[in-house]
Amino acid sequence: MAAFPWHSRQRNYKTELESCRLEPVPLDFGDYHPLKPITVTESKTKKMGRKGSTSSTSSSSSSSMVDPLSSVLDGTDPLSMFAATADPMTATANMDSSRKKRDRDDNSTVGPDFEPWSCKRGDILARYTTTEKLSINLFMGSEKGKTATSSSAVSEKVRTRLEELDDLEEGSQRELLNLTQQDYMNRIEELNQSLKDAWASDQKVKALKIVIQCSKLLSDTSVIQFYPSKFVLITDILDTFGKLVYERIFSMCVDNRSALPDHFSPENVNDTAKETCLNWFFKIASIRELIPRFYVEAAILNCNKFLSKTGISECLPRLTCMIRGIGDPLVSVYARAYLCRVLLTEMMERCKKLGNNALLLNSVMSAFRAEFIATRSMDFIGMIKECDESGFPKHLLFRSLGLNLALADPPESDRLQILNEAWKVITKLKNPQDYINCAEVWIEYTCRHFTKREVNTVLADVIKHMTPDRAFEDAYPQLHSIIKTIIAYFHDFSVLFSVEKFLPFLDMFQKENVRVEVCKCIMEAFIKYQQEPTKDPVILNALLHVCKTMHDSVNALTLEDEKRMLAVLINGFIKMVSFGRDFEQQLSFYVETRSMFCNLEPVLVQLIHSVNQLTMETRRVMKGNHSRKTAAFVRACVAFCFITIPSLTGIFTRLNLYLHSGQVALANQCLSQADAFFRAAVSLVPEVPKMINIDGKMRSSESFLLEFLCNLFSTLLIVPDHPEQGVLFLVRGLLNVIQDYTWEDNSDDKIRIYTNVLHLLSAMSQETYLYHVDKVDSNDSLYGGDSKFLAENNKLCETVITQILEHLKTLGKDETLKRQSVLALSFFNSILAHGDLRNNKLNQLSVNLWNLAQRHGCADTRTMVKTLEYIKKRSKQPEMSHLTELALRLPLQTRT
Repeated sequence: MAAFPWHSRQRNYKTELESCRLEPVPLDFGDYHPLKPITVTESKTKKMGRKGSTSSTSSSSSSSMVDPLSSVLDGTDPLSMFAATADPMTATANMDSSRKKRDRDDNSTVGPDFEPWSCKRGDILARYTTTEKLSINLFMGSEKGKTATSSSAVSEKVRTRLEELDDLEEGSQRELLNLTQQDYMNRIEELNQSLKDAWASDQKVKALKIVIQCSKLLSDTSVIQFYPSKFVLITDILDTFGKLVYERIFSMCVDNRSALPDHFSPENVNDTAKETCLNWFFKIASIRELIPRFYVEAAILNCNKFLSKTGISECLPRLTCMIRGIGDPLVSVYARAYLCRVLLTEMMERCKKLGNNALLLNSVMSAFRAEFIATRSMDFIGMIKECDESGFPKHLLFRSLGLNLALADPPESDRLQILNEAWKVITKLKNPQDYINCAEVWIEYTCRHFTKREVNTVLADVIKHMTPDRAFEDAYPQLHSIIKTIIAYFHDFSVLFSVEKFLPFLDMFQKENVRVEVCKCIMEAFIKYQQEPTKDPVILNALLHVCKTMHDSVNALTLEDEKRMLAVLINGFIKMVSFGRDFEQQLSFYVETRSMFCNLEPVLVQLIHSVNQLTMETRRVMKGNHSRKTAAFVRACVAFCFITIPSLTGIFTRLNLYLHSGQVALANQCLSQADAFFRAAVSLVPEVPKMINIDGKMRSSESFLLEFLCNLFSTLLIVPDHPEQGVLFLVRGLLNVIQDYTWEDNSDDKIRIYTNVLHLLSAMSQETYLYHVDKVDSNDSLYGGDSKFLAENNKLCETVITQILEHLKTLGKDETLKRQSVLALSFFNSILAHGDLRNNKLNQLSVNLWNLAQRHGCADTRTMVKTLEYIKKRSKQPEMSHLTELALRLPLQTRT
């Protein structure tokens, strides 16, 4: 095949860049701007007369925003009007005041930190749901007393109401079946509203009937998973009823002049209120069935305050015994729960009296909110001390208390005393398992509220208890939990490693896999919480020991994912180490870590990147002007990378690091070292396998090799020739390697690489290169456009063109015509961009490639049209007028 001489187009990169920029177009927004305040114009029309009606329109503009809702309301707010016209009654005000005082009294007993029932209620309703059908059985009376006339005799009125109550259980039965959960809840809500309406209309007996009927529903456990929600809905009605009765009796003690004091006694209650209160209890006592009688009495139990100071305490044991008569265990448990809820204050007092009941005390600490327990920590410690240890060990009580104190803070004045009292008991435990279970919980309390001194004391005590007979071997989970707790609270690792007993505590982890997990936990915390780079020798020595432990656990059986995770943690540590301007100490650290972590390839890669970064940081500090000392230092850094890269196994990792390190060496004027890196990269190319493993899948390596070589070409442009080597010795060596490499038969990557080499050689033939490295003379400065250099360059170009054309010739078969068309058009575009088409042979070659791309109808017509339009547009430029003739010689052919 005849050789085609190559002539590169002379390019002025600066002019080309300016011509590619878009023309700036001034924008004129006028008066419009999206952030400008909106101007509202109001128009008002007035009628001037009947005849010949004329109108005058007045408009006003304002830059302030007008509220359309305010204008519609004309300045009047209906809610404000109602509030202004409302005239609250004095008695109602007294009632509200008394109710608020009552609520404060309740809170003073259990404290504001106690979780209110309203919070639990919503969670229960959301959690316990069902898709089964539900039913409601209602026994409604004959309603004969619904509109009873008033009688002057009190006995007649009482008899009438008792008859109504009897009629309750003798009336007709009404059953609602096949209700969905929502229908059931709606029905219960209707009953709750009916209760309020009946009470408001002074139908007290009807209200009691509703409450009794609703209480009976709690005996039905047919849909057991919905029972907790049913309990919540029914007890809402009971609470409403109890509140209405209490307020009714309380209102009878209030007149227009005075109200009951905050802490009233039965002596302050008048006889009428007491009689009414007794009447309610007598009515409830006449209910025949156990469950409604229990629930209704429990709902109004607080009304005993009007009768006797000890009334509630006296009723509590009786109601508790009543629950024993309920046969269904589920119903019985929920009955006890309701009694505890309505009598929380009395139950707490009873727990204190039964302080020696350890099981009850543990149940209280487990069930109540942590804030409630923490506020009363000293009270609970006192009760724990008085407990009998025979049935329930005290250390379990202290563990329950510690779990609460880990979630909530006790009073600050009690914190040290709480720790001392608890640890007196814990440290006396002889059983290592009991001891470590308590110590695991209380270590969080210690870290939360105290300094490293107290934590060190606790760790020393743990070591003392767990070392004899190697007891720590059975307590690795608890010991690991202690480590995680400590590092969760000590984010300053200089403080953490200054804790004297911390590292001896780590030595108790003798089992390798557990020890590695603990080390990983420490490193994860360091990477997460360490904000600034450190050079603290305490931290460095401790974490190097931790990282070394992780590294030494790697063996032939270690999974790749595990290796990758360990490498990420070690790399995170390496990145956080900085000695500031002491670059030599920094390099010494990298040399030491290289020897320690040689089995983890990602760590070695990170060290190479870190050393390259250190080299560039040195260049930045010296502003590119190295002294003798810094020049020797950067050469030492370059040598570190050159020695380390061959120890890596990943072929493309080595190639990219050779290229990157060579670029760093070139930037620091280490020319011979840069040449060594690039030669090593070129010599490594033949070792690239055809297939490589990517994320567990075998893939062709040619695309990755093409990407690497393109990056290498862009660097070779500015690499000066070695004085003892020939012209363009690196490019020649690379071309030989590419020629000898075995490419896939159905691949065109070799030709794409040759095309990129042609681009490189064209750029090398320019008088001034597109980019340079500061203080490094590239070939444009060394040769200065020498004719011999340009002749050698053109000769290489001719060789590359010959290889491309030979490959195009081999693609003449039917199954490869599409590839031939694509490559021909690509080569045509390369010649158009980089070749001097004023040369006749090159011009003819471009025409031949254009025709070859279209010969068999495989070219994309749209692409060909756009290419031709581009050539015509370029031909209008003064120095490109010769493209006009070329455009005339480029025909467009259809597929037909």
